[in-house]
Amino acid sequence: MCTAISFTTADHYFGRTLDLSCSYGETVAITPRNYPFVFRRMGTISSHYAIIGMAILRDGYPLYYDATNEKGLAIAGLNFPGNAVYFPEKDGKDNVSPFELIPWILGQCADLTGAQRLLERICLVDIPFSEAMPLAPLHWMISDKTGVLTIEQTADGLKIYDNPASVLTNNPPFDYQMFNLNNYLNLTAQPPVNRFCSQLPLRPYCLGMGGLGLPGDLSSTSRFVRAAFTRLNSACGCSESESVSQFFHILGSVYQTRGCAQTEDGHEITVYTSCCNTSKGIYYYTTYENQQITAVRLANENLDGCCVICYPLITGQQIHMQN
Repeated sequence: MCTAISFTTADHYFGRTLDLSCSYGETVAITPRNYPFVFRRMGTISSHYAIIGMAILRDGYPLYYDATNEKGLAIAGLNFPGNAVYFPEKDGKDNVSPFELIPWILGQCADLTGAQRLLERICLVDIPFSEAMPLAPLHWMISDKTGVLTIEQTADGLKIYDNPASVLTNNPPFDYQMFNLNNYLNLTAQPPVNRFCSQLPLRPYCLGMGGLGLPGDLSSTSRFVRAAFTRLNSACGCSESESVSQFFHILGSVYQTRGCAQTEDGHEITVYTSCCNTSKGIYYYTTYENQQITAVRLANENLDGCCVICYPLITGQQIHMQN
């Protein structure tokens, strides 16, 4: 399970939590402009926009969980089991496998408008990366500084939603998640007023009571509400330090703590949390064991190269001893 958000102050920021029971060797991966992306049904793109994000590398190919290109367009893929449907190839469509969607869009599109045009021609096809790596059931959030889209392909076909909440979690489908926010329309960051009964002198007795009813469990629907409420009520300065700090605080409202969500093979945790300044190409991250923010700059690399550049995650806890 995961949560993704888009957030704008002076710059645009995009990131997510990856919630799993274990790590799969994630690395911050930079794909320079001349790395040849070989697509299963769409040929090869030898020259494209540079990309930075979190990926696992298999046979030299970056399988991105979330990424941003040098123009400021960003995408994250989140788990969508039981709802994601991938089709056979269709004539007249751009037949793209789900594991290829992020490089297909980020490699060619400079902004959300271009991404939407490309998405309208796409058929997400049932072609796995390899026999050992079957396709993950996913849906996606795509964003730049102008807005946010959610992409879902179900049995009804490909759906492209405007996403004014700028949040995505997992099941159920996005249209239900947005409708479900109606159940929380009384929530407020302000002190609540007495609507219970005018005959009783009821009043708040502590701060934060306007948020009574905000769900606190770890389900996808509850995380969607909690992340949306936190993000949409966020008050933040415009400096880089303030913006990055606030971004991690917003996603901190949905962190998974080991032991609270049991899986078949252990317990789900927030393996990593990312925040990319898409305007400047700076990728920040923390891991479950290391809460110190680490950053990788896209601009500091040779972006005209042809080989993927990887930065292994710093996972050991970094503690600053003050005395």
